[in-house]
Amino acid sequence: MLTFEDVLAAQDRVAETARHTPLDYSHTFSAMTGADIHLKLELFQRTGSFKIRGATNRIATLSEEQRENGVVTASAGNHAQGVALAATRIGVDSTIVMPKHAPISKVKATRSYGGEVVLHGEDYDEAAEKAHEIEREEGRTYVHAFDDDYVMAGQGTIGLEIYEDLPSVETVVVPIGGGGLISGIATALKGKDEDIRVVGVQAEGASSVAESLEKGHRIERDGVETIADGIATRTVGERTFEVITERVDEVVTVSDSEIAVALTTLLERSKTLAEGAGAVALAAVTEETFDYADDETIVPALCGGNIDLNTLTNVIMRGLVETGRYLKIRTVLKDRPGALEELVQILSAQQINIYGIEHDRTNRDVAMNDAEVELDLETRGPDHVDQLLAALRENGYEVEVLV
Repeated sequence: MLTFEDVLAAQDRVAETARHTPLDYSHTFSAMTGADIHLKLELFQRTGSFKIRGATNRIATLSEEQRENGVVTASAGNHAQGVALAATRIGVDSTIVMPKHAPISKVKATRSYGGEVVLHGEDYDEAAEKAHEIEREEGRTYVHAFDDDYVMAGQGTIGLEIYEDLPSVETVVVPIGGGGLISGIATALKGKDEDIRVVGVQAEGASSVAESLEKGHRIERDGVETIADGIATRTVGERTFEVITERVDEVVTVSDSEIAVALTTLLERSKTLAEGAGAVALAAVTEETFDYADDETIVPALCGGNIDLNTLTNVIMRGLVETGRYLKIRTVLKDRPGALEELVQILSAQQINIYGIEHDRTNRDVAMNDAEVELDLETRGPDHVDQLLAALRENGYEVEVLV
């Protein structure tokens, strides 16, 4: 099993490439939760993710023959960039297999770091099958995204940094995909202080670790479905599951809606952009998916900031909907002059901002002397939404909430 000494040994190798990222006290999230919240801003890492640490440590330990033959890996994006950069820095050829629908920004970034990208499969697991095929055919060394002691040890250097910057830390909250990150961090922190609690977080649509712990053995999901593509794996690794079982205190899950709210709140209040996988730890804290005391010193690890702009648009919109900041409704008006103006006056009286109006006289589901109207509205929160809907219904409008 991975040891504390393995993590310490990785520290010097990783320091050559990876940055010591900030640990930032958050007034905003401390006030929201009642805890003492410090954000580990690993999303400011080179390549935008913690993955450069493990990739650097693994590639630094290759033999001369392995370096000459090159490396291959599979990744949804962040590990891809880490391997590409780490390999390029020491002159090793790298081939990266990514799922066909990997975010465009991550594909472009991986190529810019010098990796040859092969797009294959619907998810990480299918990409990994292709990568192992290339490994066999070309004699390359496979750099596993998580189930490798060197990779885990490299990721564990985050735990050493957290303890160095905040020895009083009581709880560290860490995202889990395949388990390499939390295995390394838990090993580092428990090596420093056994009493530090380590809480793992998964997306509900990719909760293989939570389900495996519940059943007492590793399970593989039939598929994954989450906006947190960086942790969208069907199963946890063999080595990582052993470490998690031994050293992680608790594993919880969060929904995509909760992830979206955490991401948008982080962006709006802390001016910090995380990807879905990077926001799950914060979501677990703000949604109180595990118990913690008032003033408890908690570090959510924000471990990735590589979010595709199209995905970001969708996530922000989802976050606005969940927090009552955006509302889309449908209603029916009499098809006569002034009917739309009367509706708009009610909206104005409620201080509603209108993003858009779609007016349809041709819908066969409404009477011939009626018109269907859909409105995109900016609102100020759940109470404001309730006030608006009540006002509309009091004035005789039948309202259907679309989002």
